[in-house]
Amino acid sequence: MKIQDWVTSAAIGLGISLASGSVLAAPAACAGLPSQAALQTALDSAVAQNNGDLGFNMWATIVANVCAVARDSSTSLTSQWLGSRVISAQKANKATDFNIGSDGRKGAFALSTANLYSAVQPGGSLYGLQHSNPVDPAVSYEGDSSLFGTASDPLVGARVGGVNVFGGGLGLYQSGGVKLGGVGVSGDTSCTDHMIAWRVRNTLQLDHLGTVGGVSGDPQRPDNIIFDITQTGNGGMLNPEGKVGYSPSGFGHPTCLNNPNPATLPKVQNP
Repeated sequence: MKIQDWVTSAAIGLGISLASGSVLAAPAACAGLPSQAALQTALDSAVAQNNGDLGFNMWATIVANVCAVARDSSTSLTSQWLGSRVISAQKANKATDFNIGSDGRKGAFALSTANLYSAVQPGGSLYGLQHSNPVDPAVSYEGDSSLFGTASDPLVGARVGGVNVFGGGLGLYQSGGVKLGGVGVSGDTSCTDHMIAWRVRNTLQLDHLGTVGGVSGDPQRPDNIIFDITQTGNGGMLNPEGKVGYSPSGFGHPTCLNNPNPATLPKVQNP
């Protein structure tokens, strides 16, 4: 089963509004989260690696509220999909809203956006979740577009909202399994988005999930993407080719064009 998702972005959300063109100051809620410059460096490093991609430029966002937005450096604004900017923020928002830190009643638990694909299909355990917290269009598209992906991106400090349910969004955890926020990446296939988001998180050293629960079945990569959707004749999800598929785990994600190998991703750190 294949899906062609032509977006990759990363998002961290927190910030305050300042005059157009000025560098936006990160709000108190962004304390402990990376700066725009750090996110930019991590994104550039991640994109340069083997991610099974189409070679497209990427967006990244960090959210608690929106804290920082970045895009591929040394590229013009129109050299990447502009729509992926908001998608990266949407992924980061989901990663913030639907991951649990070590202070949770049963401890920390991580779900990537990729883990939600099958669960939100009709009959899935989380069907309808993707419609529960819509993106705020007034926030998403305001401001000077020439500032998009810079330290002065108009999204910084805003609450963009949104729940994305394909690859590219991950929770950010510091030592001890303490959740700080989320990162979202968009701009290529959804599988590549996941790979790049994972490498961004690793570069930022916010992947302390060694004792954090997840659904992947791999304790060294608890919120990794799962490729277990298989064709079946007994009912299930309808894929783009009109065939019915089934995810045994209930959290599977479709494969993509030039599909990457998620087993090659760095192991998470122990809290």
